[in-house]
Amino acid sequence: MQMENQTCNIQPAIRLADVSEYYFSRKLKEVAQMNAAGKDVISLGVGSPDMPPSDDTVQTLCRQTQHSEAHGYQPYNGIAALRTAFAQWYRRWYGVALNPDREILPLIGSKEGILHVTLAFVNPGEQVLVPNPGYPTYTSLSRLLGADVVYYNLQETNDWMPDRAELERLDTGKVKLMWVNYPHMPTGANATPELYEWLVDFARRRGIVIVNDNPYSFILNDRPLSLLSVPGARDCCIEFNSLSKSHNMPGWRVGMLASNANFVSWILKVKSNIDSGMFGPLQQAAATALAAERSWYEGNNANYRRRRQWAGEIMQALGCTYDDRQTGMFLWGRIPDHYSDVEQLTERVLYEARVFVVPGFIFGSNGARYIRLSLCCKEDRLAEALRRITQLATPS
Repeated sequence: MQMENQTCNIQPAIRLADVSEYYFSRKLKEVAQMNAAGKDVISLGVGSPDMPPSDDTVQTLCRQTQHSEAHGYQPYNGIAALRTAFAQWYRRWYGVALNPDREILPLIGSKEGILHVTLAFVNPGEQVLVPNPGYPTYTSLSRLLGADVVYYNLQETNDWMPDRAELERLDTGKVKLMWVNYPHMPTGANATPELYEWLVDFARRRGIVIVNDNPYSFILNDRPLSLLSVPGARDCCIEFNSLSKSHNMPGWRVGMLASNANFVSWILKVKSNIDSGMFGPLQQAAATALAAERSWYEGNNANYRRRRQWAGEIMQALGCTYDDRQTGMFLWGRIPDHYSDVEQLTERVLYEARVFVVPGFIFGSNGARYIRLSLCCKEDRLAEALRRITQLATPS
């Protein structure tokens, strides 16, 4: 007789009560069900580049996998060739000199870095400053690890920059980390050198660590900028970067962090007890990707620029307003006032026009009147999305 599956009244860890399944994990199941039913949903949701890495990058991966010795465990701190490539990339594009042996740590994507940094610096019950709106993982991983999340406001009226007066009034006695993300996701706002200088000064005065998550600085952005370019920033700051967006390699899971040697060693202590390093040929290919010439980035951005025009027309068809200065691979827009809430718009667009757009509330309460469109969609599909939405807005 087959026994019924039972959990024997086993309960999950208490930490799961403070988080829910990732929004995209849930919503993309819904979209997949609609597609399976023949609905043909056009997704303007996830920022997963749909263009390939450079040919040289792919060829390096194929060539390196042919070596019989390439398939073993790799160093916990990444191979020297990748660390050196990251250092050269930072010097060339950001004007920042980094020691590849002591100040750079490759990551299996930036998301794992959020976990490692939080474990390395934050004790349960201590506080983490998180932007509102901001990347949801800053909140969810902090809560999973027992940290208390304190939000700081980003508002359109302040160009989505931190409210410095608000932060200066804040009691930061229990704050260990402050997450910063420029160019900003989801709003596309870009940092200024002056903002970075203030952040470094704030970190020094308050005795906290600023972590800048910087994966979008090569997308529709003429001037890549690093927090670490500020003198003394390495003493109190960490910067993440990633090949996912800048080099069309999201599924490869190649990221990095840079900081002072002490911080890097503390984070490596955590990381080396959790994973065993990236596949060696993949690291060699990533090093090749980082050597790309300016023309490769310009070609990539030419595609994004055309897509951005389509996204702007979609925003206008929806009656949304947006700041044309945005950078990165998304377009962020404010919904018309006549909608009672953002899902009144996004759910109608999904079920009647069969186009998936993201409601801004998933990034925080300050995003409740906004939507986000991804530019990771072919132009013909963007054109079809515009046609459907225009038809929805002006029914015959």
